[in-house]
Amino acid sequence: MAAGGGGAADSLSPAGVPCAFSPHSQAYFALASADGHLRVWETASNRLHQEYVPSAHLSGTCTCLAWAPARLQAKESPQRKKRKSEPIGTSNQTDLLALGTAVGSILLYSTVKGELHSKLISGGHDNKVNCIQWHQENGCLYSCSDDKHIVEWNTQTCRVKCKWKGDNSSVSSLCISPDGKMLLSAGRTIKLWVLETKEVYRHFTGHATPVSSLMFTTIRPPSENQPFDGITGLYFLSGAVHDRLLNVWQVRSENKEKNAVMSFTVTDEPVYIDLTLSENREEPVKLAVVCRDGQVHLFEHILNGFCKKPLTSNCTIQIVTPGKGKKSTPKPIPILAAGFCSDKMSLLLVYGSWFQPTIERVALNSKEPHMCLVRDISNCWAPKVETAVTKVRTPVMNSEAKVLVPGIPGHHAAIKPTPPQTENVESKRKLGGNELSIEERLGTLDIDTKKEKDDLPQTNSFPVLLAQGLESNDFEMLNKVLQTRNLNLIKRTVLRMPLHAVIPLLQELTKRLQGHPNSAVLMVQWLKCVLTVHASYLSTLPDLVPQLGTLYQLMESRVKTFQKLSHLHGKLILLITQVTASEKTKGMTCPEQKAKLVYEEESSEEESDDEIDKDSDDNWDEDEEEKESEKDEDIDEENEEEVEDTEEKDEENGEDREVASEKELNGDSDLDPENESEEE
Repeated sequence: MAAGGGGAADSLSPAGVPCAFSPHSQAYFALASADGHLRVWETASNRLHQEYVPSAHLSGTCTCLAWAPARLQAKESPQRKKRKSEPIGTSNQTDLLALGTAVGSILLYSTVKGELHSKLISGGHDNKVNCIQWHQENGCLYSCSDDKHIVEWNTQTCRVKCKWKGDNSSVSSLCISPDGKMLLSAGRTIKLWVLETKEVYRHFTGHATPVSSLMFTTIRPPSENQPFDGITGLYFLSGAVHDRLLNVWQVRSENKEKNAVMSFTVTDEPVYIDLTLSENREEPVKLAVVCRDGQVHLFEHILNGFCKKPLTSNCTIQIVTPGKGKKSTPKPIPILAAGFCSDKMSLLLVYGSWFQPTIERVALNSKEPHMCLVRDISNCWAPKVETAVTKVRTPVMNSEAKVLVPGIPGHHAAIKPTPPQTENVESKRKLGGNELSIEERLGTLDIDTKKEKDDLPQTNSFPVLLAQGLESNDFEMLNKVLQTRNLNLIKRTVLRMPLHAVIPLLQELTKRLQGHPNSAVLMVQWLKCVLTVHASYLSTLPDLVPQLGTLYQLMESRVKTFQKLSHLHGKLILLITQVTASEKTKGMTCPEQKAKLVYEEESSEEESDDEIDKDSDDNWDEDEEEKESEKDEDIDEENEEEVEDTEEKDEENGEDREVASEKELNGDSDLDPENESEEE
């Protein structure tokens, strides 16, 4: 049996589109688009079955959805016949579709009635609902949210049955075991809970990023000899955001082994997973993984224990458009979802636009490693202008035909007053002349159908071209619109563009801002207009931050270097002005001038020398007084000696006087104390 309808194949990342196949032989395909609308398509006829718009579809957009399981239908229908006293609100749940919103509420939509069945709000979540799971037997509903809690709902009373904390961070995915007694929950780590006691039974390592999908792959243990308790020996699959590996885990009896048993490798992050359950040991598990790059990878493997190397896909499916002409190249068409049919030999592919997807059944050929399907979906790729304005359907025209329809954007024609030639036409008809050709009739109307210069689109067609370019990811069409430099034209285009194209336009502008700096100058003008004109709409989006995370990081990285660059700019301006000023002064001749008066101040060194001299003079006077006192004593002694010498000299002969006279002549004679002080 295919395991794609019970909510396990919900949207696997915030950027993915929430969608799921119905459990009733995949007769319906439900898709919650980015504009908040729920659309249910018939898979056999590719026709829109129902469309539902919640009252708060802008503020509380749908983040996940899950169909009520098929097993619930078989067990509840006889019970409903017995309980006639129950109110109408608790009638058959078989066609219920649970919708989780970004504000934490859960809506139950009935596809049979085509209206809202009930709403689960009280005591539930305070933040975005990430995953919803229906119980196969009792009809309970399990949900997890960014508020770190897991809630068990009673869908009959629309009240909370139990609520407990599932992780330290946000809980991103849930899965119920085949026997309905265990519950897998995952944030970054994976936990296995016992539903009866709400206790953790096993821990698993998990992924480096938040886990986005959990699915059991087997319903029987690998060895049938051992007794089976309902969970031991089973395998389950997990995928994570921004992770190109899908890990397979096995529930062991001992709690020692916490790592993955094997892994499957894909080309990009998985956004939708469907598989066929393995009911015995010899039956392989078939796996279909839709990646973000729009490809589908098919795996077929028998789970029989540990495998070191990651397993590659057996077949890859890709859808492209036919290339028209020699120069045009085929363009890939993104695949939104893929589900195995009941025969397990064919696959239902949903591809194209989320607004009007195409559903096709494709037979699987195991021999071909790569399947490239060429499909022309130009007629249903983007929303038609007629459907947006009125419900009138126009016939499909050839690509070479040119249709002029008044009143529709993109086909504006200036109709002039009818010239007098129309009288001749009427006279020819009355006379039974030949009928005029279409070209002549248009000539009589004198419709101005001249093309504008350089084949530029008209002003009123810019919003239509922008919406179609974003839907089809047409590079040439987007360049025609985004490379305009007219600010008034940019403002008018942003004002008239549809709301569902605002987020894709911001993502496209983010890509172009990371490119060439010349294109970034134009993109900033578009970004400014979008943020100012649609600020009220953007403020109502709860998941705006993860959607525009790349733009926030890009703006922060650009602004970080702005202050440094402004400082450098100022310094360079100062240097350049100084250099230019010096070069100008070098070239100019200065006239010779002589100073009439020159005044020179005494230097500070001379003043310091005078102060030093004053200090030395004071010290010198003190030293002189001491020296004079000492010399006076010496002079008294010398006078006494002289008195004695004179007495002897008087006694001596005149020879002594001659000797004394010679001494005086030689300068050896003693001086008076007054003369000594003067000499000193």
